[in-house]
Amino acid sequence: MEHDLSPATLAELRRPRPYPAVSVLTPTHRREPYHAQDQVRLRNAVAEAKKQLEADPAVSRERRAAVTRELDRALTEVDLTHAEDGLVIFAAPGEHQVWSLARPVPERVVLSNTFLTRNLVSAQTAERPFWVLSLAADRVTLWNGGAGHVVEERTGGFPLTRSVENFDPERVERIGDPPSAFRDESTRRFLREADTAMSAVLRDHPRPLYLTGQPAALSLLDEVGSVAQHAVHVPRGGLADAGPETVWQTVRPVIEAEVRKSAETVARALESARSRREFAAGVDELWRSAREGRVRLLAVEENYRMTVVDAGDHLIPAQSGDLDARDDIVDEIVEQCLATGADVRFVPDGTLGDASGIAGVLRY
Repeated sequence: MEHDLSPATLAELRRPRPYPAVSVLTPTHRREPYHAQDQVRLRNAVAEAKKQLEADPAVSRERRAAVTRELDRALTEVDLTHAEDGLVIFAAPGEHQVWSLARPVPERVVLSNTFLTRNLVSAQTAERPFWVLSLAADRVTLWNGGAGHVVEERTGGFPLTRSVENFDPERVERIGDPPSAFRDESTRRFLREADTAMSAVLRDHPRPLYLTGQPAALSLLDEVGSVAQHAVHVPRGGLADAGPETVWQTVRPVIEAEVRKSAETVARALESARSRREFAAGVDELWRSAREGRVRLLAVEENYRMTVVDAGDHLIPAQSGDLDARDDIVDEIVEQCLATGADVRFVPDGTLGDASGIAGVLRY
């Protein structure tokens, strides 16, 4: 199952396809005993997709058979024992993808000429993904972080390793290389190589970067390359060979401090916008402003959801049983704002006060 939505991947998903490109969305649960329920719901959703394909006169028999095969193949790849909060299946002739999301999704089946990506975009933004690069004289490890965890990333050439003279193989736990290890030319070349590799990763997958290592290692990386200049430094050695939980617990306080700082910055920007009459709040106002490309900064509380009905020129809260209700309108606003260059921030619940869960700073 897919997790990492890079800009290149998103562009590929948004590419128009011959009709029909099928999107199947279903909520899932992280814990038992809901996995059996999720399995039934998922199979029902796929069955509904096949039913719509069968009933659609615009879909030829050959194309219907091709999409049905991809839906069946996607089902075999779903592992609900590691489910998060939502699941998305994309299927078209000759291709399929399965995405696990750390954010709830509505139960939907959509046939179109593009895949429905707004729930992926919103989930990726809300997760606040980040990189951790752990430095040592003989090893540089990359960690992929988000939603309260890190996992080792084995792409982009990482982990980088080299042999170091006088290295002690009996160290059970690395306590940090001596400062002298970062004064020789071979170490400079090694960290320059790490900088080049990390720069390539950031080009393809831009996100915040946290650097861990002895102060001498952090200083040398800053001297020989460029990635350290815009990264958050965490002066702690011993993490290049550590486990993911140790790395997460080390960077967690720093990340939480950055989240608090970001929320405070957003609150100040919104307050300033009020005085300049550039403030907007609520899904109805922001939905219109987002479509017009007027939103410069969008703030969304982490667990804010709203189900609405499109009344033409505005949105109204949905009532129970409304067949045309749109229960992912917040995700739609997030994606539209990102597409028009807005800065989108998810903030802790309660941060926005009387702004009803979503607020923004307008460009004009």
